[in-house]
Amino acid sequence: MKTDIKTESKNKNKMYDQIERCRLDLKKDPSNPALHVRLGDLYMKWHLDIYNACQYIDEAITEYQLAMESLIDSHEIYYKIGVAFYHKGDLDKALNYLTMALEKKHDYYDAYYMIAETFVKKAHFTDALDAADAATKCSRLGSSSAHYLLYKLYEASSFKNPKTKFKANWELFVSIILAPFDKTAIKNIAEALSYLRFLSTFLKGFYAIQTKNYPAAINLYKDATETAPGFAPLYCVLGDIYLSTGYFEDAITEYKMAIWLDSFNIAAYRHLCRAYEEQGDYNQAIEVYTKLISMAPTIPDLYSNLANIYYIKGEFDLAISNYQTAITLNPNRSWTSVIAQTMGFVYQENKSDPDAAISAYQTAYVLTPEDIDIYVNLGSAFYDKEDYANALAVYRQALELQPHNPKIHCNLGFLYWGKAETEEAIKSYEMAIKYNPNYDIAYNNLGVIYLDDLGRVNRAIELFKKAVESNPSYALAHFNLARATSIIGDKIEAAKLYQMAQDINKVTQEIDPRDIADKISELFES
Repeated sequence: MKTDIKTESKNKNKMYDQIERCRLDLKKDPSNPALHVRLGDLYMKWHLDIYNACQYIDEAITEYQLAMESLIDSHEIYYKIGVAFYHKGDLDKALNYLTMALEKKHDYYDAYYMIAETFVKKAHFTDALDAADAATKCSRLGSSSAHYLLYKLYEASSFKNPKTKFKANWELFVSIILAPFDKTAIKNIAEALSYLRFLSTFLKGFYAIQTKNYPAAINLYKDATETAPGFAPLYCVLGDIYLSTGYFEDAITEYKMAIWLDSFNIAAYRHLCRAYEEQGDYNQAIEVYTKLISMAPTIPDLYSNLANIYYIKGEFDLAISNYQTAITLNPNRSWTSVIAQTMGFVYQENKSDPDAAISAYQTAYVLTPEDIDIYVNLGSAFYDKEDYANALAVYRQALELQPHNPKIHCNLGFLYWGKAETEEAIKSYEMAIKYNPNYDIAYNNLGVIYLDDLGRVNRAIELFKKAVESNPSYALAHFNLARATSIIGDKIEAAKLYQMAQDINKVTQEIDPRDIADKISELFES
């Protein structure tokens, strides 16, 4: 490592000497455009050195613009200025100068290639494909880098698409064959090989992470980024550490840097979305997912993740639209079934559209008929539609698959109760309790039947107490126990229970708070 540092220091000194000599020459001949171009190139070279933390992009642009005063018709000078603005991050100006370079020379390979790279940075991937394809037509032999860019563009969108995957592999093959004839490709390969020096750093950092020594890992990777500020994977790893330790702002900064250095870093995009979600910045998460989808439009979980964010935001139509796209892409039956059930839930609970919910659940049933949750959800949707016959048929079919499933018996109890078939409801709730002695909902609902339908207050109190024992945070069970207790005349105990229900309900929000307040007032009115 010491030898590498000395070598880097010598290279920096050499570069500085070259710049100083060029400056001295310009003092003697300040209007010489070739010297301005030379100095601009030196500044760019130093700026783009991954082992250099200094910024010389503005100096490079200044020198190129001074040269342009004399080289107004030179396609190369417009190209160089465009490239400089690209590396500065001013992508619109970069496109403007690169387009002017093409106006001066219509078959200019380098300009088309950099336009493609600029469109990638802007997340305009269709435009990037067109520009990269145009570049390959301008330089058949020296177009390895353009073919490799096409490979990355096709590869990003090739999920479950054999035709696009074939295109990606073909472009990769061509880029490898043509690499010896492309200076940009040779430079990129050499740069990639130079990253091997960080292997030991990654291993040490990995060990520190595994032993949960996060400060040591952060310091290690930070030192590495100072040594090589242009090496994207270092920023990704740093972002992951910050994300896992709850420093979301720092994680976001690192992921953004990784994406800027490597526009195809899908993992960095994904983790950036997660960081925004953890931070609660859903609008930024949506923006990043949208860019990622434009890059990789056939990856289904991107749509389902985006749909989840829209759901959290209460934008249910957009959530449903993205769930539908995810289902259409259908990576595997089990995953798609889960998404269809989720969409059914949104239709049922948030859109009050039982027909659409039933359709979604039936889609899930076709995919995974062995999933018992589908029967529960489908039966519930039929119940909401007041189609009790179909709800009953679904629950009975579910019981044939799992006769000892307490949730199905509980749902059957609710169905019979809604149909005013009290005896059948009681039997079903008792079966649910038999197969799950801690089933709080079954105890509570059975207690309500005994209290309100049969007038057996003491039996109801027993059941409500069982519900509270099974789930002390069950506000509705406390509320119903208070109702039953007030009927037997113990107003003090009932008031305590109503107060407990009120306190729990502030968190769980199961009951309209006014109902609890009214009951407390009624206790002491007479």
